[in-house]
Amino acid sequence: MSKSLSLPKTNVIEKSHVILAILGIMYIVGLVGLNSEYKDSFQTLTPAMLLTSVLGMLIVQKDMDLWFWLDAILVMLIGFFVEWLGVNYQIIFGNYHYGDALGFKLDGVPLMIAVNWIMVVMASSAAANNIPLPWYMQAILATVLMVVIDFLIEPIASHFDFWHWKKDIIPFQNFVGWFFISLIMQLIYFYIDFDKKNKVAYGVYFMLFGFFTLLNFTI
Repeated sequence: MSKSLSLPKTNVIEKSHVILAILGIMYIVGLVGLNSEYKDSFQTLTPAMLLTSVLGMLIVQKDMDLWFWLDAILVMLIGFFVEWLGVNYQIIFGNYHYGDALGFKLDGVPLMIAVNWIMVVMASSAAANNIPLPWYMQAILATVLMVVIDFLIEPIASHFDFWHWKKDIIPFQNFVGWFFISLIMQLIYFYIDFDKKNKVAYGVYFMLFGFFTLLNFTI
């Protein structure tokens, strides 16, 4: 019986490694492509990269019960709503507008931005979950990790037509807004009881960190 019980765990680990290898190759190819003469073509693949990353996380995610899905949907709705407020009323983050790299937009906001929020929430929470802290401290740590990713993306966002700030000035308000919105999301995410130890999400966080760090040096 013990042998049969160990098989699912082994399958999950192997599946995680395969998915991480595929995602790693995709991020490396994307890094090379965005620094090449085919940059514009690779920019259009951004939505596919977001979806693939989230799909990889979901494939290995445990405890995907009703509460998990309600939380994931809530994160995406909050993310889209605050972006809508930002684009249309210049509140929370500052004065900015989205380019075309993230795909189809609804009232000025790409639908993919909701996917981006859940991706970064899951990745950051998986990274923070590896630190032995009370759940609310893990939520704060995950929030800081989310702001770090935003800090790395902001300097190159306009270069790749993700979004554009008024007069090309990134306001400090953006990072303050990111912190508090991310904190709300992470407190909800950690409070709900499901397994946060997602190997793919953990790996994706460091892929994002490396990917955008290198882009800042190479563009």
